[in-house]
Amino acid sequence: MNTEDREEITRLINRHGYLIDTGRLDSLHEIFTAGVVYDVSDFGGGEVNGLAAMREWVLALDDRNPVAHHVTNIVLDEITDDVARCLSKGIGIGVDGTARSVTYEDRVERSDAGWRITRRTVKARRTPLRP
Repeated sequence: MNTEDREEITRLINRHGYLIDTGRLDSLHEIFTAGVVYDVSDFGGGEVNGLAAMREWVLALDDRNPVAHHVTNIVLDEITDDVARCLSKGIGIGVDGTARSVTYEDRVERSDAGWRITRRTVKARRTPLRP
């Protein structure tokens, strides 16, 4: 994986919040593969399979969907030239102004359309570090 690949993957992960926050759900294919597995088991949602199901799930959240998604601390680990494992932190701002933190664990693969997320696991951060 070269510098251009790393920049493209970073842009890809950063774009997620913009698409979701602006309601551009018909553009999810710009970030995810058609057969994406979006694992929100940590939130009681199980695994959401495919773009159509992901769109429906996001819409069903209604007011529980954050009004803003912020992605930070992106770490990329190469598995092969065409597959990367990515970790990032997410901060979601709720309708009532509360903030929540998650960790995104992504599998990203190179395709004819460019880099796309094939699997995302969203893990909630509910308790502080306790040494």
